[in-house]
Amino acid sequence: MAIVEVDISMSVDGFVTGPDLDTWPGLGERGERLHAWLGHDEGRRLSEATFAASGAVVTSRSVYEATGGWGDDGFYRMPVFVVTHRPHRVVRKGDTTFTFVTGGVAAAIEAAATTAGDKRVHVMGGASIVQQALRTGLVDRLRLHIAPLLLGSGTVLFDGAGPELEHLDTVDTPDATHVTYRVGRAGP
Repeated sequence: MAIVEVDISMSVDGFVTGPDLDTWPGLGERGERLHAWLGHDEGRRLSEATFAASGAVVTSRSVYEATGGWGDDGFYRMPVFVVTHRPHRVVRKGDTTFTFVTGGVAAAIEAAATTAGDKRVHVMGGASIVQQALRTGLVDRLRLHIAPLLLGSGTVLFDGAGPELEHLDTVDTPDATHVTYRVGRAGP
């Protein structure tokens, strides 16, 4: 059975985008700094190891559109399940297949887990997808890439009570601390 791991970058004060998304589409003002850790060898190795262990990805339609489907080759070179309210035909880019799932996050995770086999399911943002995934009870691990940045506002990652978390691992790289938790039962 596939391990389902949610993976997202955030600021120390809990935001996954900066403020003013209307003026600064995508990641908001200063939001690109949330992903600065990928600009260093240590961060790239961590990201590459995550994708090497993964057999499928779950993401949102807005992330898919904002990245243009990750360019001409689709980037991931594995099946990607895109959660959406709007039906869309399957898109193939090189070794990447994008399947658009209209049945919600749980349906996308279940389809990805079937496809991934013994490999991981990598669930990535945005915040809404992460929040929904954690509420499904299907998530085994949560990995936060915490950037040493205070944004003050933007898109908040956690919107209230959630599952219990058990610390598994912490890795420091330039521009982020990467903390992995085992996800337990939902809190009160």
